[in-house]
Amino acid sequence: MNGFVLRGAVCYNASPTTFDAREDAYVVCHDGVSAGVFDEIPPDYADLPLVDCAGKLICPGLVDLHVHAPQYTFRGTGADLELLDWLNTYTFPEEAKYADLSYAHQAYGYFVEDLARSATTRAAIFGTLHVPATMLLMDKLEATGLKTFVGKVNMNRNSPDYLADGTAADSLAATRAWLDGVEARGYSNTRPIITPRFTPSCDDELMSGLGRLAHERGLNVQSHLSENLSEIAWVKELCPWSSCYGQTYARFGLLGDEGPAGGKAIMAHCNYCSDEEVRLLQAHGTYIAHCPQSNTLISSGMAPIRRYLDLGMNVGLGTDVAGGASLNMFRAVSDAVAVSKLRWRCVDQGLPPLSIQEAFWLATCGGGSFFGRVGSLVAGYEFDALVLDDSGIRTPRHLDAAQRLERFCHLSSEGGRIAHKFVAGCQLF
Repeated sequence: MNGFVLRGAVCYNASPTTFDAREDAYVVCHDGVSAGVFDEIPPDYADLPLVDCAGKLICPGLVDLHVHAPQYTFRGTGADLELLDWLNTYTFPEEAKYADLSYAHQAYGYFVEDLARSATTRAAIFGTLHVPATMLLMDKLEATGLKTFVGKVNMNRNSPDYLADGTAADSLAATRAWLDGVEARGYSNTRPIITPRFTPSCDDELMSGLGRLAHERGLNVQSHLSENLSEIAWVKELCPWSSCYGQTYARFGLLGDEGPAGGKAIMAHCNYCSDEEVRLLQAHGTYIAHCPQSNTLISSGMAPIRRYLDLGMNVGLGTDVAGGASLNMFRAVSDAVAVSKLRWRCVDQGLPPLSIQEAFWLATCGGGSFFGRVGSLVAGYEFDALVLDDSGIRTPRHLDAAQRLERFCHLSSEGGRIAHKFVAGCQLF
């Protein structure tokens, strides 16, 4: 029998609002899938190797639903501007450097190495518009064992001359060449995802072609939606035919379709979605990638995540580096709680703030479902797990497993350590 057993304190979401927390339990991995969490090892699994993590905390792996790999180089700097000025001043000049493969090799090397050591087990990642650099990024990610989606970015209008795809036909041709290269590589861990940067940078012809390409090849989509008020006003000027920003994606089949014939879509941010836009996202089963640190650092806003959850929408968490400063998904959980409290206090007291259980669910099951049956230790889920050493976060108090996980979310950088990491049943370290 192919598998193993982890022993330790275990905490994961039993539901979006509750933890299943056990002080001394056994988590069984069988053929890359969780067989469940048990107080004693079941006889059927008694012969599996035991990894004794006594004194440590076991939880599901975390999913980063929105991150920009080429922006990792300037994380933690340049948060003095709002979105549109920030893109032109910092992001576009940096992304242009990835035309140089030697620069891309070094920069993506740092990103991939740090992501592999982080709490992230799965991620949806933006590259740049450069095909060779995007292939290089995918090569590096494939070798880590992480499960990822990676997108070659498309942008053919309102972009600087040094960072543009040319015509819609040029952009689509480059995307097809990239997809053909990915298919030839035969990756098992990293997959392509169609990636229009956002509506202001893609004309209607390009958006239409990307929608057809996603449908023809059965691919998922990722982009940005209703992040910043100036951005929303600009989209209205660029697309006077649209009644809302979301329609500029829906018209071209880029909001996803959870039916058997369609791919899924991630829209990052969704800070200011109108009622019409919300109905569109609901109808298409679109995933919202909530990026609380980015939204505060570049002054974009505070997304109404409670509303989206109450409506049963698909929501996960993203770091949005370099809008966000850190790849630390535990920090994203902490920030999601904090931002929801500010929104409740300052904007709408009719929308209660998130609990730690809900925020952790967003980082695991919420984003994990984009990848399939991912994000839990319940039987039948792919076995993504972290073993956390919290002994360096000192206190004289006795804490149970749920309290330890809550504390790790807020204090992971204060002495917390990831001792082991598993993805789809494979131990990365």
